[in-house]
Amino acid sequence: MMDSNRPVNLQGRGRGKQPGSRGASTGKPSGAGILVSSPSGNRSDNNNRLQTGNQEKQRHPNYSSVLQRNSQQLQLQEEASSKFQNAAAKHKESAQRHLSSTAGYGYESSSEEDETEDANSVLDKLKSSFGRESGCELGRTEEYISNTLKNKANVCLICIETIKRVDPVWCCVGCYTMFHIPCIQKWVKDGVYQQTVLSDELFPKREQPWFCPKCRNEYQQSECPKRYTCFCGKIEDPEPDPWLVPHSCGQVCKRRLKPECGHTCLLLCHPGPCPSCPQTVRVSCHCRKQPPQIRRCGASEWSCHDPCAKTLACGKHFCSVPCHSGDCPPCPATCVQSCLCGRHVADRPCADPEWRCDEICGIALSCGHHQCQKVCHKGDCGLCPKSGSQTCPCGKTKFDLPCTEEVQTCLETCGKPLDCSSHFCTQRCHVGPCGTCRELVRKKCKCGKRDKEVHCFKEFLCETKCTKMKDCGNHQCKKKCCDGNCPPCTVTCGKTLGCHQHKCMSTCHRGPCYPCPLTITVTCNCGNTKVSVPCGAEKFSRPPRCSLLCKKPPDCHHPTRDPHHCHFGSCPSCKQTCGKQLMTCAHLCPSKCHDAIPTKIESNQPRVGPWEGRPTTRVEVLALPCPPCEVPVNVTCLGQHETICVRCCDAAHVSSCHRQCGRLLACGNHRCRRVCHTVEGAPDAKIAGDNCERCEEPCSRPRPDGCSHPCLQPCHMGDCSPCVQMVRMRCHCQLVVLYVECERWTHADDRERERLQSCQSKCPKQLPCGHQCKAICHPGLCPNPKRCVEKVKVRCLCRRKKGEFLCNELQSGLAKVECDDVCRSTKEKLDKEMAEREKTRLEEEARRQREELEDFERKVKGIKKKKQRRPRVEEDRPTFLQKYQIYIALPVFVGFVAAFVYWLISK
Repeated sequence: MMDSNRPVNLQGRGRGKQPGSRGASTGKPSGAGILVSSPSGNRSDNNNRLQTGNQEKQRHPNYSSVLQRNSQQLQLQEEASSKFQNAAAKHKESAQRHLSSTAGYGYESSSEEDETEDANSVLDKLKSSFGRESGCELGRTEEYISNTLKNKANVCLICIETIKRVDPVWCCVGCYTMFHIPCIQKWVKDGVYQQTVLSDELFPKREQPWFCPKCRNEYQQSECPKRYTCFCGKIEDPEPDPWLVPHSCGQVCKRRLKPECGHTCLLLCHPGPCPSCPQTVRVSCHCRKQPPQIRRCGASEWSCHDPCAKTLACGKHFCSVPCHSGDCPPCPATCVQSCLCGRHVADRPCADPEWRCDEICGIALSCGHHQCQKVCHKGDCGLCPKSGSQTCPCGKTKFDLPCTEEVQTCLETCGKPLDCSSHFCTQRCHVGPCGTCRELVRKKCKCGKRDKEVHCFKEFLCETKCTKMKDCGNHQCKKKCCDGNCPPCTVTCGKTLGCHQHKCMSTCHRGPCYPCPLTITVTCNCGNTKVSVPCGAEKFSRPPRCSLLCKKPPDCHHPTRDPHHCHFGSCPSCKQTCGKQLMTCAHLCPSKCHDAIPTKIESNQPRVGPWEGRPTTRVEVLALPCPPCEVPVNVTCLGQHETICVRCCDAAHVSSCHRQCGRLLACGNHRCRRVCHTVEGAPDAKIAGDNCERCEEPCSRPRPDGCSHPCLQPCHMGDCSPCVQMVRMRCHCQLVVLYVECERWTHADDRERERLQSCQSKCPKQLPCGHQCKAICHPGLCPNPKRCVEKVKVRCLCRRKKGEFLCNELQSGLAKVECDDVCRSTKEKLDKEMAEREKTRLEEEARRQREELEDFERKVKGIKKKKQRRPRVEEDRPTFLQKYQIYIALPVFVGFVAAFVYWLISK
């Protein structure tokens, strides 16, 4: 029941020592934080693991245990996830409640209000475990819990320091006040050394009690707190938890309720007294006239408010008080009553029927000689006190005399013990006291330093003054002949108490003074809400939160302030709408009230030298002027282009919209390009006025197709005049430059354009046959290239015989010249000459090669006859490094070995 509403510990704080302790909701010491971190991923992995279980069942010997463990882990994850969602929902609800509570007043809440919200949530949680009824009240317990939850609300009365959440504390069972454990231990230790009125010699084993610093509840030395426990005493050294009451274990209290009813406290571990029992019982009213009703056990006694009607003690009247508990009050009626002796009568309360008068009885006794000397009484007066057997004053002799005769003294010595209890009376039997003892005895004084013979009844006191310190430890006894039991110090302590405001008014004592018993009433600003705090703690205590509204008069033109709670200091700035009529228009100021705005003002007075102080800054409450009117109004620009919505303060300054004027100029082709301006003399909203710009642009009308020349006239209306510009172009054969009027060229068709572009000369192009085209200048390919009529010369194969033919005949293959006999004989003669030339060339080539061979052989024979030269052998001489390498390598090697050994030693 206790852990169902507690959020899961996401930080993994291992606090699962007991089933009811904090952090034991999931049954694991510190695994809740790990399981909740990614519940979705773990659930998907477990599902995949369960789906493949049939495949692993044959191979895994402990498949059933693995499946069971996975299902348990999945269940734990789901529980942790649900608890995390509950905790998140509570966080969100608390945040929404906090925002809604602060939104009503329009200003930010302080840290004290945040603490109050947290305290309310903890109180709601405690009430949920106490009872489900909405009307359950915790009484004083709620006040103690609220003070414990607030920062700086609990103050240790010994050290006058704030009790923090992490400080070990001890609570008094009488007043439930919390103290620091080190402070209360020091308080007990200092109290042990205080001496009491009784001497240590007479009471050596007497245990010194100690008292609560606030309520003075008595405790024994064995009850000195040594361990820091929670309020209910179940857990030792409870760890602080932000979700619980400080110094609480979070478990159900289960302490016996007072008064004893047999039930235990159902609240979670809490400070202060346990509330009344919330259990329900069936009880009747006090007078037992009404039928029993179901009531709470803590408030089981109830009254039906009908008259009690029980017979009073007087036996004559009935109780008229409404149904009440306990005995009926005394009878309020009065009646005439006589005294016990019956001599006097008086009107007295009926509840006191017996009363005595002041007269002596005076009735004659049975002896007949004496009268009763008793004051008013009832019944018999009894026997005469002087009748019967009597003794002498010393009690040694008996006499049997009538009541009329007086007893005489005997002649024996009195012998009664005197007041000293050591000697006896030596006088003869006498009437009355024996007197003082006159024996001389040697007595010692009280301090035991002197002795002297004095009368026994006298006390011998010497003149020696006691030098012992009194129980305060600050003053000497200085009593003459003190017996060691020095009287307590009667000097006022006068030390300054811990509150630093009052002085200790107790008698001088050992150890620290008791805390200041006075209380200081801390009030809110209006004085209606008050709270009493110990003297000295008012410096650390916050003023109580007043639920009443602030009653300070407004400092602006509004009749009342914004509703806000009572507070100290200046009120928050007025957040109501100003509502004043603006000076520039008829609208009302919609801004927030600005009649009293704290404004920082810096002094701009220049410093003459460094000896002058720095410029000062002061804050003054000033009435600021209303800001410009922000009401939107419709305004049209100067050129009537658009109507826009602007602020009312800007409506008086009608200006340009910064667009072009756009009105049609007189040319009919262009529009006014001036920035939006006031138009004068315009016939309508589209035609340009007198002050619009004049069109100075050239004609921009589209030219005919093919014409690239601009119109020479200025911008005009209607069609442009024909173009008189000459178009420069080359003829078809690209040899002659022609000039044609643009108007003729642009309006000519294709055939006319071919004619205009022709130079009327002979085409200079060559036909495929190589002759020039005979046609007039034309575009494209030359016409009829295969009908060339030019004459060409054609020769035979030996090129001796030739003939003339037309070019078209040659192209068609009809022009041929055959060789005759002369051509053939000539050819044979030429072939013979060619053969002889080739033979001669070959013979000349062979001769030349032969001569070259002979020349080579001759040169070879001449070389062998020459004496061969002895080859020169060069001796290899060693270099400097090769000659002295042993002398160089040896020192290098020795240095390397020494460096290596030094490195090993240093490492």
